[in-house]
Amino acid sequence: MGGADGASVVPEQGSGPARTRPTGGPVVAALEAVRKVIDRILIAVCVVIFAALVVIVSWQVFSRQVLDAPATWTEEMARYVFVVLALLGAALVFSERGHIAVEVLIHKLREPVQKVVAVVVEATIMFFAVYVMIFGGYEVAQNAWGQNVSTLPLTVGQIYMILPVAGVLITFFSLCHVVGTFAGTEELVPSVDENNQGI
Repeated sequence: MGGADGASVVPEQGSGPARTRPTGGPVVAALEAVRKVIDRILIAVCVVIFAALVVIVSWQVFSRQVLDAPATWTEEMARYVFVVLALLGAALVFSERGHIAVEVLIHKLREPVQKVVAVVVEATIMFFAVYVMIFGGYEVAQNAWGQNVSTLPLTVGQIYMILPVAGVLITFFSLCHVVGTFAGTEELVPSVDENNQGI
């Protein structure tokens, strides 16, 4: 089915009358395909890092309590692995629009105003990601590049490079959200999955 602007549309499922939802055209489809690939990679990386964190912490407890010879490298390693996991996990959750949001006021606004608010929010996030995480993170990493970690064969600067990496990911995901908002393929207010809520 074709839309007024040439973008294809697909019927939206529901109990009411059939409505059409735009697919956004080739640009949105390409961005969505890239985003899905990055999501899959991030999921795999986060699973591996989380498993490594469990192993490191378990070995730390075992060596301290059972062997009575605590491994000195485990504390620093666990701390840095946790930081990397937190930043990559935050980027992944941002891609899925899963971060906490206050939506009480947004639901009361008209759709055009909701679109403006959504774009402003994404623009603010992109500014933070670019200015603080990418440029600021790169500067911090460069300043600490020669600072060795006493118990690991790494420098603090090498570990801090995760900041600009996460910033690039968040900027890309935010750009995808903005393009989807203008194309009509992105929900203005993230939907809540009631089957996937924590207690």
